[in-house]
Amino acid sequence: MSQPLPKRSRECRNYGFESRNWDLIIPRDGDIVITTSHKSGTTWMQNIVLRLVFQRQELPAVADVSPWVDRRRADMSPVVSQLDVQTHRRIMKSHLSLDAIPYQPGTRYIVVVRDARDVFMLLWNHLSTMSDAVIEMINTYPARVGDPMPRVGTDIHAFWAGWINRGWFPWESEGYPRSGNMVHTQSWWNFRHLPNILFVHFNDLLADRATEVRRVARHLSIELSDAAVDATAAETTFEAIRANADMAGPMPKAGADAVWPDGLLTFFFKGTNGRWRDVLTPEELAMYEAAKRRVLTPDCAAYCEAGRAALIVADPVRAKSV
Repeated sequence: MSQPLPKRSRECRNYGFESRNWDLIIPRDGDIVITTSHKSGTTWMQNIVLRLVFQRQELPAVADVSPWVDRRRADMSPVVSQLDVQTHRRIMKSHLSLDAIPYQPGTRYIVVVRDARDVFMLLWNHLSTMSDAVIEMINTYPARVGDPMPRVGTDIHAFWAGWINRGWFPWESEGYPRSGNMVHTQSWWNFRHLPNILFVHFNDLLADRATEVRRVARHLSIELSDAAVDATAAETTFEAIRANADMAGPMPKAGADAVWPDGLLTFFFKGTNGRWRDVLTPEELAMYEAAKRRVLTPDCAAYCEAGRAALIVADPVRAKSV
């Protein structure tokens, strides 16, 4: 008997999210959706996929062709028009759990995962440096739903306690004031057996980008020579993307300059892991372990921390397809 397909069962609507936006997008076979929790490598993967789709043609800016569909906007029509006129394979971005978007069998999904502790460190940098003017603009949107976006303050430990122990939506228990980090990963992990869902881990992109580029290309049915794989891997180092931030970033430079003091250089911060080791106390790490037990299955938790290495140890055959 065939296994059930994912079904949309939730709406994510708040100051930053509008899951109903997906209802305005007419799907096409071959669409590509890159989905992550916040600060997990979304833009990195967008840059990789952009090069795979366009190959050696002149590349457009990420912000010009690959929109974040479920971001709350006062007017969604420019995004709909942007996608409607595209003749190449469309590349879209989402930060929603699988149960909050309409699953399409003809779409290729790429789920990028990162250790929650590393996500936290980058999210802290992202939110603690965000300008008051931009937060005020978000909170005064006529279309805003629910409570306003809170300011995170100046205490990283207070922010951690809220982020790891509280959810924004009623079904979440971590991720505040964004959506759940672990909830997002687990929702997609539950359907990782589907052939149109591919998991890629941030650690693996750091350790062996060429292998991950080859896996992504194969998932998208894009043929690449070994030379093309190596070239794509070389063009998508963190350093290369940061140096080309105006083209590689998720928004135009002017927009980023309004959000953060250093603009896109704040968005592309360090691209490293493990900074949490010098920040989080044993008591705070115990909160993390409790959240893992609440939200993640053991195999998903192991993958979140170690990437494909965890799968290779647990199930070598399965690891080849994940």
